Amino acid sequence: MVDMNAIIASNILELLKTQNKKQTDLADAIGTNKQTVNKMLNGTRMINAVELKSIANYLGVRMEELTRITTTHADTNIVHAFMGKVQSEQAKQALQLADELSDMILFHKRVRENGTAMMAAWEDV
Repeated sequence: MVDMNAIIASNILELLKTQNKKQTDLADAIGTNKQTVNKMLNGTRMINAVELKSIANYLGVRMEELTRITTTHADTNIVHAFMGKVQSEQAKQALQLADELSDMILFHKRVRENGTAMMAAWEDV
């Protein structure tokens, strides 16, 4: 499974690097702080559509460029790597189940983290 948030973050980081821009510049441009941008780019905070559009505008690219999956983002999931190496159908099904369970665990972890963040007091801007 491809982690789109990681791909988007990687694409943003690459564009920042090629354009010689800093995360603080990006934070100022989209009206947030460096800590929030850092969380977006290290995968601890999801990037919403409004933020993605603002980031694309700042970097002078289309949103599609930020969501582009390149060959460098090939599926490196360890379960998928083993999928082609197992012989029995039962082993393939077990790996598929393990993959689905790990996705569910990660999803619920993110939901819990986002819920905790939403309960925190809002910062005065």
